[in-house]
This record gives sequence, structure tokens and C-alpha cells, in this order.
Amino acid sequence: MPDYREILRQYWGYDSFRGIQEEIIQSVGAGKDTLGLMPTGGGKSITFQVPALAQSGLCLVITPLIALMKDQVLNLRSRGIKAAAVYSGMTREEIVVTLENCIFGDYKFLYISPERLSTDIFKVKLRHIPVSMITVDESHCISQWGYDFRPAYLQISEVRKLLPGVPVLALTATATPEVVEDIQDRLEFRERNVFRMSFERKNLAYVVRRTESKEEEMLHILQRVGGSAVVYTRNRKKTKELSCLLEKNGITATYYHAGLGDATKDMRQKAWLKGEYRVMVATNAFGMGIDKPDVRVVIHADVPDSPEAYFQEAGRAGRDGKKSYAVLLFSERDRVTLKRRVSETFPEKDYIRKVYEDINYYYQMAMGDGQGCMFAFNIDEFCRNFKHYPVQVDSALKILTRAGYLEYTDEQDNSSRLMFLLNRDELYGIREQNPDTEKLLRIILRSYTGLFSDYVYINEDTLAVRGGLTRQQVYDTLIWLTKRRILHYIPGKKTPYIIYTRERQETRRVILGKEVYDDRKSSYARRIDAMLEYASDETHCRSRMLLHYFGERNEHDCGSCDVCLRHKTSEKEQENACEAVAGCLAETPLTLQELRVRTGISDDRLMEAIDYLMAENRVVREGERLILSRPATRR
Repeated sequence: MPDYREILRQYWGYDSFRGIQEEIIQSVGAGKDTLGLMPTGGGKSITFQVPALAQSGLCLVITPLIALMKDQVLNLRSRGIKAAAVYSGMTREEIVVTLENCIFGDYKFLYISPERLSTDIFKVKLRHIPVSMITVDESHCISQWGYDFRPAYLQISEVRKLLPGVPVLALTATATPEVVEDIQDRLEFRERNVFRMSFERKNLAYVVRRTESKEEEMLHILQRVGGSAVVYTRNRKKTKELSCLLEKNGITATYYHAGLGDATKDMRQKAWLKGEYRVMVATNAFGMGIDKPDVRVVIHADVPDSPEAYFQEAGRAGRDGKKSYAVLLFSERDRVTLKRRVSETFPEKDYIRKVYEDINYYYQMAMGDGQGCMFAFNIDEFCRNFKHYPVQVDSALKILTRAGYLEYTDEQDNSSRLMFLLNRDELYGIREQNPDTEKLLRIILRSYTGLFSDYVYINEDTLAVRGGLTRQQVYDTLIWLTKRRILHYIPGKKTPYIIYTRERQETRRVILGKEVYDDRKSSYARRIDAMLEYASDETHCRSRMLLHYFGERNEHDCGSCDVCLRHKTSEKEQENACEAVAGCLAETPLTLQELRVRTGISDDRLMEAIDYLMAENRVVREGERLILSRPATRR
């Protein structure tokens, strides 16, 4: 058996594993398909990195988190371990070089996004890559019953067919019992094999604050709790508004959402990680794969639509093991908003069919045509032309994707492209450019081929680094060269796409079956109800509620959530009331009214104390008076 602990010491400097890490490593190291359930911060990466280093070949790591890919590749390389990544935004040439390196370069890890699994170039190269194991991170994304289902994950079972006998390690921090079973089915586990680590976070206090002024409450919390923080909101516009509000109140903050450019997101993320900003205000696009251990508080200004999403986002607080807080701001308006999301996420079937029909008119698709056709999709233009609302259209297209009629991608990076309009001789004859322009042209010609016959994908950041220029200088120069008709430059942009996965069907024949629509709608509604129950319940320990949702039956309260603290306060108040009543009655028998005057205790609390003392036979009633039946003792 490989000495896994020696590998851990050699590369990471630790003497022992944590939690269930070693059990998972031994399982997948023995060639068994394995599912590991580990909370955020539980050390998931060790469970596949150590066994991969213990055997020959390469570990294929499938993850949707580009930020995590880049961070882990850099981390592994810093330890002298050869690792690479393939993700959206890379040119075809860059992808080919990376995959060739994995075939011939003795690489140990290849990180890849699930969308890349179905590309022809990957399938061809994969046959020649010596894969020792497959790791599926965020594996709940493969389950149609999960809160974050991603159709691209379904390609993983096809990859397994290309790699017979190669074990798979699935990892997730959020999975209900139903999803645990579905993950194993979808990944075609040879036998059931699950390792569970308790999801309990003893250093994390869960708090729900009922308030009609969330901005004031947010400020109040951040002014009382020091340290780094994340504030989550569902609205992109609101991220900027809340960030500005914090700045005006002397709290350094920045904001983050999927609509920002990659360079901007990367810059803000790094600035927050370094502590240049105390607070990151963000949509749920932020946080996946971000490892900042000293986050003291995570505040949700809007209620997430599932306990899974809330648990994962809240779990980014306190990863260093120190006392931290997860605060959910809740108002009665949230109840209406959450209930409305069910109808927005699952519009009526006839409405979905109408969207399908309008899409066909939008692209002028003839009956029986379309299979394999791919189109950029401008949702705002589509909604204007056909009088729809974007939220419902987005939901309808996702359901049509699950039903197999088309594939609707969320915003994808459409990389920049350019093609020279002059031939090579004409280009060399131009001499009036400034030195930076000439240098950029030389770098473009050295970096890419086929520029004179077709559009070629380029990367402005790469050109900037190679030319010693800023990205803005590269952009401005390419725009100027386009105006001079020396080349044609198409800047990259984030664009959703629609791909017809089958020929156009008659609208009345569009079938939205039980599994695609009805079952998933019911499942989504149950998650909404569970989230509302969590937010509105004021009697049960919040940690226990979350753990029970994930199938973990612990029998103790956390003692630190707002409900537990309220119970402690209530118990102490009752104890004090009992002592006050017993003390008064020790002096002389008294009527209820006399006790009320002497103790000054509220009626409800006084009656609770008397009922308790009578149940304990410490106080008895004689006529109108209460008498101490035996000497008062402390509870």
C-alpha cells in the first residue's frame, strides 16, 4: 500500500489527515468509485491530490470553478507538481498545446470545465492521456434533484466509457439523501460507496434577523463584528448600491457579479483577498473555490431559494476555525418574493411552448431544420420583439434544454477574434505606425497562425504581457487598426448561445414530461418551503435544522445560534423569577397580587414561575395565598 502520509508530509508538510480524508484516499486509491461528503473548508483537494501522486498517470479533475482551477494549478506548481487546466476563453491552439503536454509531459493533474468534455478535440486527445483517476468536484451539479443542476455534467458518464476501469471520486459540500443516491446513479458507480463528514460547524453561529430595514441592520452588524465579510444579494445592481452605502459609512467595500469583465472580477477578488477591502458585496457568482480563511461574517441581504445554496454560501465564514457568524436578514416581503420564484422558475407549460415557437420565428427556423445550428442569443432584443419578460424566458429555455429540444448556455465568454484585411506583403509595406503598434503587430504574427485567411481567436491579456503594454493599449491599438482597415478586430463579449440539439418540432408536439417539469417543480417548491421554515422558525436550533435537512441527525443544540441564545436567556429569566418568588414566600405567604407587587415580574413570567414551583411541590396554594412548602433551594 502506498505511504499516503509520507506524500502528505513531503508536499504539504502535515503529519496527519483530517476527518475522513484518509478513508476517502484509501478507497479511491484501491480503485473504488467513491463519494465524499465534506463541508466547505473540509480539505477536499487533499482527497484526490494525494492518491493521484501515489500512482502513475494523471488525475482528471472536472470542476466548473475557473478561479479554483487557476489557484490549484498555481498551488500545485509551487510544490513542484506538474498541473494544467483547460477552460473557456482559451484559444484552440492553447488547448491543443495543454492537452499535448498532458499526453507527453508526465503531468499529474488536468483541470477541465464540464462544458469542455463534449468537444471533439478533448475526446480525441483523451484517448492518449494516461488517466489514473477522475475527480468530480461540486458533484451535486450532476443531479437533476440538486439545487444547482448543470446539464454539462451529464457528459461525465460518456467520459467514463472512454476510460473503462478508471475510478471516479465525487466530492460535494451540499447534498440531501436523495441527491447522494442520484450522484452515484448518474456517475454509474459500480457499487454504493459513500463517506460522510459531519456538516456541523461548531465555530459558526447561525443568526436570523427579522427586519424591515435591511440596510440599517447590515450596517449595525458590520459595525459590531470586526474582520473580513461577505454580503450576498441576488440583484447585480444592488451589489453596487450596497457597496457604495458601506463606503459612505466608513466601511471599505467593493462589489462582484457575473456581468463584470474577467479582469475586473479578478482584480476585485484579489484586492479583497489581500484585505484592501473589508467587505465583498456580491451575487452568488462570487465565492466558489475562494479560500479566505478569516471571513468573520457572511450576511445574506436576500433569502436564497434553497438550504443548499444558503449552507454553502454561509459556510465561507470562519474557515480558520475561529468564531464567526452567518446572518440571514429576513422580512415578510421575502416570503412573497420566494413564493413568486416558483412560478418564475417554472412558467406554465403552454408559456414554455410559446417561447419555443417564438425562438423558431426569431431565427427563422423552418420545420424539420435546425439540428446542430448554433446562434448567439440576445435575450433583451428577443423579449422586446416578442413581448416577454427576461426572467421567465431564461427559465423556459432552461426547461427546454432539460427536455432535449435545444441547449441554452448561460453567458459564455465569446473570445476576441481578428483577421488581417491586407496580405502579408501589403502589411510589411506599411511604415507609418508608432513603435508600439509595430511591436504589437509583430507579436500577433508570431503568436497566431492563419490570420490572413480566417478569423483567429486571440487573448488581449497575453498580447499585453508579451508586448509590455496594458490591456487597454492593446484594445485601443486594435480598434485603430480596424478603422484603418488593416485588420478586423471583434472584441470578446459575454454572450448566451442557443444550440438546436434536434430539428424544429411542431409546437403542440413539444413534450415537457414529469421528470423534466412536474417533479423538478415540486422539488424546487419544497426547497423554497424549507428555506422559509428555516428563516421563520423561532423555536428550533438553526444548526440542527440545516443538518437535519441534509440527513444528519445530531441530538444536541448548537448553543450559539439566535434561537439557542434566546432559549438560554429565557431559561435564566425563569430561574431568576423562581428564586424571586421563593424568596418572597420564604418570608410570608402571599396572594398572587401581593407577589406581583413585591417581585415586579411580568404576569406571564410570574405565572410560569408559580406553575413550575407548584409542579416541583415547592409551593402550594391555600385559599387565595401561596405558601412555600419547603425551604427554597436553587434549581
